[in-house]
Amino acid sequence: MRKALIAVALGLTALAVQAQDWPQKAVTLVVPFPPGGSTDMVARAMAPKLGEKLGQTFLVDNKAGATGTIGATQVKRSAPDGATFLVTSLGPLVIAPHLIKGMQYDALNDFDLITVAVQAPNVLVVPASSPHKTVADVIAFEKKNPGKMTFASSGNGSSDHLTAELFWQQTGTTGLHVPYKGGAPAITDLLGGQVDASFQNVNAVVSHINAGKLRALAVTGDKRSPVLPNVPTAAEAGVKNLEVYSWQAVVAPKGLPPAVRSKAHDAMAAALNDPAVKQQFGAIGLEVVANTPEQFARFQQQEFARWKKVIETGKITAD
Repeated sequence: MRKALIAVALGLTALAVQAQDWPQKAVTLVVPFPPGGSTDMVARAMAPKLGEKLGQTFLVDNKAGATGTIGATQVKRSAPDGATFLVTSLGPLVIAPHLIKGMQYDALNDFDLITVAVQAPNVLVVPASSPHKTVADVIAFEKKNPGKMTFASSGNGSSDHLTAELFWQQTGTTGLHVPYKGGAPAITDLLGGQVDASFQNVNAVVSHINAGKLRALAVTGDKRSPVLPNVPTAAEAGVKNLEVYSWQAVVAPKGLPPAVRSKAHDAMAAALNDPAVKQQFGAIGLEVVANTPEQFARFQQQEFARWKKVIETGKITAD
């Protein structure tokens, strides 16, 4: 018994030392989407800063597919040793569970939450040639022409799709959802006037707005966006309860040693708050959050319940 207890004690000591020395090998940041999007950008901005702070290599690995659930599943199945993290949007954590049957992970219980990295409001945009100059114009048109005005999104169940659905629910109107395979083709057709409107992530379209190619009608934040100070919030434009933020976060496989979790959180918060990184994000409307795991857990629960209600009310499917 004594030998067994000594062995256990030595094992625990070894684990504690290993946790304190984390990371002892290269760390992979899995992004469950293609390169070039907002989530990928966040991961690639963090990686070199983490490497500088922790003296180890941080690699970004894009594992796209099935609205982000393929990459999330891979991380869920990875060893909880600090070698693998998931940098993801809200989709796999609070939206996909309500849309995709037979998912291979439990979004609320299969991950150790590290931090919400950044957030940004969506913005209702129309082509520069659109006759709609205000949110009131859009609502009036939709009430006269139910289901006729087309709204582009980056795909079924995306933040931009569900924001449009919430907009229709809050205003008692209906439009026509046009899903694309990603934000880039949706924006391309919006610029070309093939679709009438879209609730896009502000960071994805701010350059087109500033160039006069798209007209911004309202942002979905609880305050105006610093990069679009002249654009009213949805509440200011007359639509209540449309506060929606797109966000990116970092999670790990369940069972991460507490010391590793704490060290990872501190390093990631420091990387996100690095002046150069904050300036890079701020220039396109991304707000650094870098909250605690406990704050993240409460936030995930709120978002999970909120989007479940929107999806059920709108009878939304992933098809």
